[in-house]
Amino acid sequence: VSKRKQQARRETRTLVILGSVVLLIMALAVILTRSQEQAGSPSVVQDTALLVRDDSITLGPADAPVTLVEFLDFECEACRAAHPTVKRILNEYDGRIRYVVRYFSNHNNSVLAVAAAEAAGEQGQYWEMVDLLFANQPQWGESRVPQTEAFIAYATELGLNIDQFTAGLQNSAYADKAARDQQDTRTLGLRGTPTFFVNGQLVYGLDEPSLRRLIEAGLNG
Repeated sequence: VSKRKQQARRETRTLVILGSVVLLIMALAVILTRSQEQAGSPSVVQDTALLVRDDSITLGPADAPVTLVEFLDFECEACRAAHPTVKRILNEYDGRIRYVVRYFSNHNNSVLAVAAAEAAGEQGQYWEMVDLLFANQPQWGESRVPQTEAFIAYATELGLNIDQFTAGLQNSAYADKAARDQQDTRTLGLRGTPTFFVNGQLVYGLDEPSLRRLIEAGLNG
């Protein structure tokens, strides 16, 4: 009986050791994968044409000392979570930052949401529609069917001309714009949303301290 107990203990220790080794290997694999992903994208983009297109939506002075570019997806939960912080930063640095929106559309209704924002922009309410898209994302996000009626309801809430807005939703130019932006994300090697660039300097996700540090550096020359 004693020998059996000793053998069982040895087997248990062996299993624990093997389990620890497996967990260590998995942890190292995750770290290596993240490092490779970050290495696959440039930390500084010199070709600004890939960051700001002629038809990109912008907010703030064109000659501002700092340009903050966000690649976002209106259906992305992380982008929704980042939205209030981005608005706060823009408010604090009002007049000193040019904010640029680029589309990184990865969900079922992402491109339609782009069309909704752009169509509202035709009537001067782009940013108001963006606020509504993010605020109501839990209701329309992750749906497999087009959320046209939901977006029309938001347009109605904003007092938009619904006939004009509905026509805008069907404007292929907005889908083409989203596709062009998506191609730029591949060229840049971007991995997910939100992704920011501050004067060409890459910031993954909502890293507010890094964003503020780079903004201050840009403002201080």
